[in-house]
Amino acid sequence: KELEAAAADIEFREGSYRIKGTDRAVTLLALAQKYAGTPNALDVKTEGRFGVTFPNGCHVAEVEIEPETGIAEIVRFTAVDDAGNIINHQIVEGQMQGGITQGAGQVFGEHAVYDPDTGQLLTGSFMDYPMPRAGLVNGLAIREHPVPTATNPLGAKGVGEAGVSGSLPALMNAVSDALRQAGVTRFDMPATPDRLWRAIRDAKAGARS
Repeated sequence: KELEAAAADIEFREGSYRIKGTDRAVTLLALAQKYAGTPNALDVKTEGRFGVTFPNGCHVAEVEIEPETGIAEIVRFTAVDDAGNIINHQIVEGQMQGGITQGAGQVFGEHAVYDPDTGQLLTGSFMDYPMPRAGLVNGLAIREHPVPTATNPLGAKGVGEAGVSGSLPALMNAVSDALRQAGVTRFDMPATPDRLWRAIRDAKAGARS
């Protein structure tokens, strides 16, 4: 309408609607300013397509706990994820490694501790708050099982939080399974050495009484 041309003759490029093969153009900003707040709304007849993807996968972890010290070690961790068609395998693997390590940090160390009397945060710096490191996750194996999605042209799915979403329950279930053999029936994160040691000690004391 603004360019007095058929829709088939117009292209959108560099922020402007242009008549193909000519220098006649109108910017998107100019159109928005002209029609904003006026009854002359643009006659939009096309509709956008909105698609949702559902990535999924399976994570399995093996954890060993030293009962005398409460120190836990990730012996093996395997992640198999469906991210649809993968464009860059190296980026996906790096994202998975980082997410799994982040989840391990939450399970085995990260904890905001407050003084019960004053409410003062006691873990307010990296001197007191543990940070996950690359060596925290041993025997890490990442596998791909891509199933393309039909909701977008690339057939790709999200992988942003797949690592941390899968590693948290996998690692905590492995910890719970190891503690169950020591008689511990309930345990909540974080699985720090002192908390693991106390849980095992209390379970032994309860078994003797």
